[in-house]
Amino acid sequence: MLKAIHAQEDRKAAAEKMKAVIADLRAMKLAKAAELLEDCGHETLTYYGFPDSHWIKLRTNNPLERIMREIRRRTRVVGAFPDGKSCLNLAAARLRHIAGTQWSTRKYMNMTPLFADQTQGASVA
Repeated sequence: MLKAIHAQEDRKAAAEKMKAVIADLRAMKLAKAAELLEDCGHETLTYYGFPDSHWIKLRTNNPLERIMREIRRRTRVVGAFPDGKSCLNLAAARLRHIAGTQWSTRKYMNMTPLFADQTQGASVA
C-alpha cells in the first residue's frame, strides 16, 4: 500500500492515494497504522518538490551504504580490536582516504536542475 502512494506521478496524486490508503487501513481495522500515516505520511512526499531526475536518488542512500560496506569489510579483515579507539581509527582512516581521493569528487546527483528552477522562479517573481 505504501509503495502505491510513492509510485504516483505527482504530489497531488500521491496525496489522494494516501487518503485512499488511510481509508483502506481503517476499513481493515488498522487504526494505529492509519493514524500514523495520516499524521506523518505527508513528510514522505517531500521528494516531489525536487526535479524528477532526483527522485530515485533521493529514495536511496547508496553512497552511504557503499561507505559503510567498505568499513564493515575492513573491520572483518582485522577481526578483533583491542579497544573501541582502534576500530574508530580504522573507520576514520578510511573516511579520510575517501575524502582525499577521486572517489569523493564524484557527483551522485546533478544539481543543475535545482538551480535552474530557482533562477526561473526568481526571474518570474
